[in-house]
Amino acid sequence: MNKSLVVKLFWGSIIGVVAGLVLIGVSGALAFSNDIFVMSGPDVTGIKSGPLSWTLIGLMVLAGFVLLFAAVAHFVAWIGAVLNTAHLPDKTWFVVLLVVGLLGFVFIATIAYGIAGPDGLKTTEERAALPLSDSAPRQEQPSIRP
Repeated sequence: MNKSLVVKLFWGSIIGVVAGLVLIGVSGALAFSNDIFVMSGPDVTGIKSGPLSWTLIGLMVLAGFVLLFAAVAHFVAWIGAVLNTAHLPDKTWFVVLLVVGLLGFVFIATIAYGIAGPDGLKTTEERAALPLSDSAPRQEQPSIRP
């Protein structure tokens, strides 16, 4: 997985989170404003049945799935970033991404990789394309005889 795919997956997950939160907020606000929930103090004790209520509840469930898929996409982007940096000769980015992500700061680790991280796949391809120094043909100097 190259860096551009990791970044696209990361931004797609951010868009999914925003869309899910907006959808759940709007549908929840519409449900409360239309008295769809039967309240007993601060607790919801029931739901008034009707087409609007089932539509809004369906939208809330859809928003939950969008948030779930966005979280999975973000996790996959982080795993891609970790695996992308695992091939680098310098393991600093790999260790930082792994440790910061395992500490629970996957968002911060993925943003840091997206902004300043190296593309490990491109670096590996460039190293494979370079000839080895021992296999390069050597030219001998002509000897000058007096």
